[in-house]
Amino acid sequence: MPHCILRIALDTPLHAVFDYRWPCVETARPQVGHLALVPFGTREVVGIIVGVADDTDVPEEKLKDALAVRTQLAPLPAQWLALAGFAAEYYQRPLGEVALPGVPKNLRLPTTVALDRAIKKLAKLDPGHDPTPAGMPVLNPEQQQAADAIGAAQGFAPLLLYGVTGSGKTEVYLQACAQVLAREPDGQILVLVPEINLTPQLESNIRARFPGVMVATLHSSLAEGERMLHWLAAHQGQARIVLGTRLAILASLPHLKLIVIDEEHDPSYKQQEGLRYSARDLAVWRAWQLKIPVVLGSATPSLESWHHAQSGRYRKLELRERAVKQAVLPAVKLVNMEHDKPRDGLTTPLIDALKLRLERGEQSLLFLNRRGYAPVICCDSCGWVSDCQRCTAFMVLHKGEFKLRCHHCSLEMRIPRHCPTCGNIDLQPLGRGTQRIEEGLQAMFPEARILRIDADSTRRKGSAQEAFDTVHRGDVDILIGTQMVAKGHDFKKLTLVGILNPDTALFSQDYRASERLFAQLMQVAGRAGRTAQAEGGSASEVLVQTRYPEHPLYGAVVNHDYDRFAGALLAERGQAGLPPYLYQAMLRAEAPELAKALEFLQAARDCLQGEDIVEGITINDPIPMSMTRVYNVDRAQLLVESPSRPALQAFLKEWMARLREMKSRVKWSLEVDPVDI
Repeated sequence: MPHCILRIALDTPLHAVFDYRWPCVETARPQVGHLALVPFGTREVVGIIVGVADDTDVPEEKLKDALAVRTQLAPLPAQWLALAGFAAEYYQRPLGEVALPGVPKNLRLPTTVALDRAIKKLAKLDPGHDPTPAGMPVLNPEQQQAADAIGAAQGFAPLLLYGVTGSGKTEVYLQACAQVLAREPDGQILVLVPEINLTPQLESNIRARFPGVMVATLHSSLAEGERMLHWLAAHQGQARIVLGTRLAILASLPHLKLIVIDEEHDPSYKQQEGLRYSARDLAVWRAWQLKIPVVLGSATPSLESWHHAQSGRYRKLELRERAVKQAVLPAVKLVNMEHDKPRDGLTTPLIDALKLRLERGEQSLLFLNRRGYAPVICCDSCGWVSDCQRCTAFMVLHKGEFKLRCHHCSLEMRIPRHCPTCGNIDLQPLGRGTQRIEEGLQAMFPEARILRIDADSTRRKGSAQEAFDTVHRGDVDILIGTQMVAKGHDFKKLTLVGILNPDTALFSQDYRASERLFAQLMQVAGRAGRTAQAEGGSASEVLVQTRYPEHPLYGAVVNHDYDRFAGALLAERGQAGLPPYLYQAMLRAEAPELAKALEFLQAARDCLQGEDIVEGITINDPIPMSMTRVYNVDRAQLLVESPSRPALQAFLKEWMARLREMKSRVKWSLEVDPVDI
């Protein structure tokens, strides 16, 4: 029987595809995009066929036979392979490392039992598709104009939907989706959200609006079997709306007609390990590739998107009013902690505001982006502090569990009964986390129903949604939360937001810190006053406790003035030569000793010096990372910059080839467009 050669991409760090022999005839040749099971070393692994040829350069004695081709599954479409290829080239990673993780794990098993079962299950589902929406509310003029602009957009059309919190961006998405589904009988829509805990509420809204449409969800909390079922529904075109977090951008959607990116400014869209991709940026590229509209929605757009809108690259759609009639933006007030000293972390104006809401049966939210009881414990006698033994970080006090825990390496230890250095038994907690604020509130308001929502209180699967449901039912008087509660949630009875300890971000070495703090404050402030004020009810307000009330950032928050704040930041970035006016890549190195990591980075910096390839490229000196040690590994970084994205990409391609030739035991990685410096 004649043989053909299958060129297969595998999930390995090697920048190569691998040739395998397969018996085939013209009428039954495997197709590009099919999954195939092949031997690789001592293992059997699944890869993706990226080419089919009649011959190979691999010697006959070294050529291995492919074991199976998964023909029961339709091949991954060419446009999906092109997306994976672009991501691999742009982020300087092997194709297999990009493409294979985008496929559910159960499809990469040596056996096809799970795949066959899922295909049969999907085949039994009702194939009917009725895009008729249910319960379409009347939009205000701004919303209607935005929805019509999205629904009527043709070809590649990047649209920035800039709307204040509570302006009804979700409703605009839904009505634009209705227009697209009515116009495109087989069309699919991808909706991205930044965090898993935002999916249940939006999924419920989508399913209620489109009862005759199959909806699939994709995020990392799904069980593997469930994820595969939803992925297959999208891949086969059965699911018309796919809702997910950043990994959903790599889903196979053969009939994609619209992409929506909610809270597009959120840094959670950037993967921080492995393939460090930006789902937002890949979504824009995917829309350009398919010549379809992409909507980027936010009350506080990223400076990159705002810059594109200002320059005309993106079309800006504005929602300046809240969607609910008589619902107005809350009044933001600054409380000077230098004049009003806090008690148990709360100032007198905030305590009085909490009392007023309790008397009127309204809800309050206290926002503190620091979980645990206290950030550190210390000894007043000798100055000992609870440092992590494996990281350059403090161990956080978790009082209820009687433990100290490092939030970076997860090291845990019992709280010492006395100082390990001098023996002093009077160890004191310093600072406040959400647990300590909760304890103080329970003592201050024993009759209040208090709920804390953070990563510690929502570890169990489904517990976060249960907690949010409790708030929505009105069974909570005071909610304490971290960034989990800051965006996307519509709390009907919430009229007060208190923001605790935001000042630390003002002194960060990261130039993006002020942009993120402003977005965070505006987002959490927007949880208040989203419904019309009831007669006799409290006016919605936000109290920000700060020691720096004169800081311009807080002035912009008080005035809800994103436009002026973003303009000032862009001017600063332009003068300083920072993104979005500059393009960056970060080379990071990890080693047991800091000197080894710095030595590698210096060698990496020198390997191309003096050659034409570095013209127009700035290679900065290697330095230790701000958190130098994590889990007994020292870390350093080297920043590369260029005013030209093509020039930077050309340099990185050549540079990575040189780095792979270097002999070193140092673990290194490259991040293109880093968001944390």
